[in-house]
Amino acid sequence: MGLDTAASKPHEALAALLAEEMDAVNALIEERMASEHAPRIPEVTAHLVGAGGKRLRPMLTLAAARLCDYTGPYHVHLAATVEFIHTATLLHDDVVDESAQRRGRPTANLLWDNKSSVLVGDYLFSRSFQLMTETGNIDVLRILSNASATIAEGEVLQLTAATDLATDEGVYLQVVRGKTAALFSAATEVGGVIAGADTSHVKALFDYGDALGIAFQIADDLLDYQGDSAQTGKNVGDDFRERKLTLPVIKAVAQSTEEERAFWIRTIEKGRQEEGDLEHALGLMAKYDTLTATRDDALAWAEKAKSAIGQLPEHEIRELLADIADYVVARLN
Repeated sequence: MGLDTAASKPHEALAALLAEEMDAVNALIEERMASEHAPRIPEVTAHLVGAGGKRLRPMLTLAAARLCDYTGPYHVHLAATVEFIHTATLLHDDVVDESAQRRGRPTANLLWDNKSSVLVGDYLFSRSFQLMTETGNIDVLRILSNASATIAEGEVLQLTAATDLATDEGVYLQVVRGKTAALFSAATEVGGVIAGADTSHVKALFDYGDALGIAFQIADDLLDYQGDSAQTGKNVGDDFRERKLTLPVIKAVAQSTEEERAFWIRTIEKGRQEEGDLEHALGLMAKYDTLTATRDDALAWAEKAKSAIGQLPEHEIRELLADIADYVVARLN
């Protein structure tokens, strides 16, 4: 989902501040997504990379490096690494989810095929590791390789947890930390590490990225049930129709009566959905006020992100990062 629903867009202000470095990142991405022998690789990659994403994750790496007064060249390599990992996961996700649209455009697996999406995703993961090693910093290699493993683990966990009513908020948080927050926290952490920042500052950057990623994903999951389709690019209730147990439903299931639980078993676990089921599901969420509770959770994680970044020295970048934390949940107002 996009970040264009509010009037003030701090990620655009951050992009303007980091424009020169982002140009270098984009040039490096274009250079490294090339393939001498397999022209389909740049074709598929260019389709997704050129689809108008905000490049928030690589910007976070650049922002963290500048916040820690880094003056070397390798934050550009790390930002490109983060974007390659993100793009690879999107290609794989669209195959797993059998998606037909991303960012308002047909998915690569629809335009080409599943095999191309999976293999090009693998290529981008490989390219990301090449970029990591060029920094000569074992710590950033450890952080980003761990993040890659965590992302894959989170996606596999989601496969089993998404339709299992035993999934509670703890498991949900583990999935979110894997599939979303792991790359946010790695993106900010490596920016501090490459700059040689104090351990406490690196920890603050990690905590910021972790909390920001969780707030971001909870907000997305909430907007699936109460967002504007024209702005989110999704139809209300897509997660319900796809039998995904996200936080608003998990909270409703936890409080359900025996009859209500039978409804969730039929629609989510067994996938036997009928006309009017979405409306009934929304009614149960309203009964237990789970949309409000989910919104409160998203706001709390945004506050945790701001609190973490508040431990760093005063800097215009720090203020923009705090604004971004507010912004990802401002979509819920």
